[in-house]
Amino acid sequence: MTPAQAIQAATMVNAEVMGWQDRIGSVEKGKYADMIAVSGDPLKDITELEHVKFVMKGGKVARNDLEPDKALLSRGDK
Repeated sequence: MTPAQAIQAATMVNAEVMGWQDRIGSVEKGKYADMIAVSGDPLKDITELEHVKFVMKGGKVARNDLEPDKALLSRGDK
């Protein structure tokens, strides 16, 4: 499996298997805002997912170890 396939299997594919694709599995308006961020590119190095820097659960930030300028960008500020 490629890194992209592994990430999709853990998110979109699992949501579809459970019949929850209208609630979870991708970042879209109206879906649960549960997500993580890492510093590197997990498509180039899947082990980046072992080093989580940011966690959002239910639309609320649960962890933020990002640098201040990156934290602002994650909120959509420029």
